[in-house]
Amino acid sequence: MKLTRLIDTIARPFRRTAGEEGAPTPTIHSLHSQNGHSQNGQAAEPAAPAVREPAARGASPGARRPSRLASTNGRAAASVPAAERAPSQQAPAPTAPATPAQGEAQAGRAPSRRRRRRRGRGTGAAQAAPGDGRQGRPPALAPISEAFRALGVDATGLEAIAALGFTEPTPIQREAMPRLFAGSDVVGLAQTGTGKTLAFGLPLARTIDPEAREVQAIVLVPTRELAKQVREVMDHLALFYGFTAWALTGGSRVQTDIERLSKGVHVVVGTPGRVIDHIKRGTLSLATVRFVVLDEADQMLDIGFARDIDYILRHAPKDRQTALFSATMPESIGRLVWRYMRNAERVAVDPEQRTAEGVEQYYCEVAERDKLRALQYLYEMRGLGRTLIFCNTKVGVDRLTAALNAAGVPAQAIHGDLRQSQRDRVMADFRAGRLEFLVATNVAARGLDIPDIEDVVNYDVPQNPEEYIHRIGRTARAGRRGCSYTFVSEWDVPAWDAIVREVGEGVVQYLPVPARWDIEEPVAAGSGEAAGGS
Repeated sequence: MKLTRLIDTIARPFRRTAGEEGAPTPTIHSLHSQNGHSQNGQAAEPAAPAVREPAARGASPGARRPSRLASTNGRAAASVPAAERAPSQQAPAPTAPATPAQGEAQAGRAPSRRRRRRRGRGTGAAQAAPGDGRQGRPPALAPISEAFRALGVDATGLEAIAALGFTEPTPIQREAMPRLFAGSDVVGLAQTGTGKTLAFGLPLARTIDPEAREVQAIVLVPTRELAKQVREVMDHLALFYGFTAWALTGGSRVQTDIERLSKGVHVVVGTPGRVIDHIKRGTLSLATVRFVVLDEADQMLDIGFARDIDYILRHAPKDRQTALFSATMPESIGRLVWRYMRNAERVAVDPEQRTAEGVEQYYCEVAERDKLRALQYLYEMRGLGRTLIFCNTKVGVDRLTAALNAAGVPAQAIHGDLRQSQRDRVMADFRAGRLEFLVATNVAARGLDIPDIEDVVNYDVPQNPEEYIHRIGRTARAGRRGCSYTFVSEWDVPAWDAIVREVGEGVVQYLPVPARWDIEEPVAAGSGEAAGGS
């Protein structure tokens, strides 16, 4: 008897294992089924949060176990275990038996439908954006201008001008617009900030056929900043005329440009280097261009874009309309006009010297090694406000910026070696007033349009009178007053004399700046007196 009981004790675990082999392990769902809440007598699908969470984070459709049938209350109910749901939240019994395969298919298809709907909403918004822009035109800030109507501007253009708040055309607009509307080639001599962009923008917009998905106009500019400004005006006109514009400049992603060009662009605004890059890649064709604009042409030639401009114009049709705008008319511009323009009409408004109206011009005789000390003197004694400082080289810009930051003066540099994101960030800080000094080269500052610059400092003497006029024209804009200061070192006398002869000797005033010994001597004397009295 004892032996039998012992054998039974030893064999009991084996009998339990054998009897339970193949049986489902008891779970919360089997208990749920025993309570009468199962569907078709089968175990309910797991709906615990630990399983639902990975599915919500993007698992494959086949791995998404929870079905939308698991809850009648969306995700919130699905995240609650089945045993803990109230009876009102339990899934109703299906009208027809559903096989496990059908349940799996439903569980896999549901998230996919949600993803497709999200993609559809995003695509619809992107496609509707142009239409929404045309329907939601900016409101008029001024009444319709009869002065612009007299120049030949159509009703659509008058609405666009009213939305900008303009009522009277500038001299360059008054002279250039009628000729461009008539289809003539035009050479316009005018300074930056005189309304040139609108002068060629409106005639350009009227030549665009929005239905043709091809490049029909191109605007070449010397700098990224100027390209950005021209693009903004073109985008404004596009809201009224229905075309699309895109900027091709260095510092932006080439792949983004390629994708945008492949979708169809009507107007391209760009710098010569990036435009040529896309022409050679085959992603930009100028075969259908009808209107070409060379803005700030003299500056583009000065910085070495002459061959690039030749290359681009040779790829454009000969029967195009061409507009060239420049602040000066050097011999190189004359050759360009003779070679690529047809019976161009020349319009000139306001001599270049008038750029200096409202600007108090000073020059200081400063040794090369004492320029930083002279700038400190102006900062403290003349009360420099928001100041734009010009250097002739990128290295000089970086060195001066580092010296100013070391002295505790908030300053940033802007030149061609900076990435576009860096340039945009610097310009945003300067416009917002977070920077007192912006140190720049001529090329980088060519397209800057900051109305409230108070002072301009020529840390290095400009290379020619035209460059000097462009620099000091950064201040005293929109009727404001401003000051310009030019540091003339021992090596700069010949170049400065040429500038003075051009702008007039009575215009520029001499401002004495204490030399190094004039500043240090009183300090030394004061310290000696203090030492003697102690």
